[in-house]
Amino acid sequence: MDKLLHFGRICFAISIAFFGAQYLLYARFEGGVPLVPPWTPGAPVLAYLLGAALILVAISIATLWKARYSAIFLGTLLLLSVLFLHSLHASSILHNGTDRTRAFEGLTLSAIAFILAGILPNGSNSSTPKTTTNWAILLGRLLFAFSMIVFGAQHFMYAAFIATLIPAWIPVHLFWVYVTGTGFIVAGLSIASGILAPLASMGLGTMFLLWFLLLHAPRVVASPRNGDEWTSAFVALALSGGSFIFAAALRERPTKEKGEPNEPALSAKQEAYVGK
Repeated sequence: MDKLLHFGRICFAISIAFFGAQYLLYARFEGGVPLVPPWTPGAPVLAYLLGAALILVAISIATLWKARYSAIFLGTLLLLSVLFLHSLHASSILHNGTDRTRAFEGLTLSAIAFILAGILPNGSNSSTPKTTTNWAILLGRLLFAFSMIVFGAQHFMYAAFIATLIPAWIPVHLFWVYVTGTGFIVAGLSIASGILAPLASMGLGTMFLLWFLLLHAPRVVASPRNGDEWTSAFVALALSGGSFIFAAALRERPTKEKGEPNEPALSAKQEAYVGK
């Protein structure tokens, strides 16, 4: 499981570094690029600063140097972006599928950063065991679960459009759209409740990874100058890595009190891993 956590962490770090590189390349806030919406004030100066910050955060997470603090910073920045920047166009989030997707992609990345912070040590050389009651893991789990349910609902709301994104060699497009939407909702409920949460996270990670390889990578190759295709590909890679991080981090245990949701715990292997 420590290898799964390592793989997920590297995939997530690579994606965050790519988003940072996009800000440096565009020198502006671009629609669809996490973490801030295009109407954010302060570009291009802030775009350069944000791009550099994302690359530094990605390096920190990849190398495990002060990674917990970097993950907390990233999760907080993304969450504040959703709450105070995306929400400036709250009506669009409610009624427009594109704006809703962009906002909840940011929320999902925030959730991944928080749960990563929850399983990393306080310092680069710290081997202090993590407690099973961890605010970052709990917050990340709930934000991630809610986002998955929203993504699932959107597969039913926009089934015809999503079907056009599926490669032509895959048959019965609508069937797979509905199966995927159902899977999102079931996985979200599983992660929120703690019932079979690691299994649900593994399924999501595998699905996002297949999307990256089979759906997005060919589209990037076909349109290498299309920034939106690159962004979509690395969002899928980030969510794949994040799902594998969840699978490695979430553990079921008996609830303290009746009706209390299961708290995630760390295995001995994970404690050894984050203590490196």
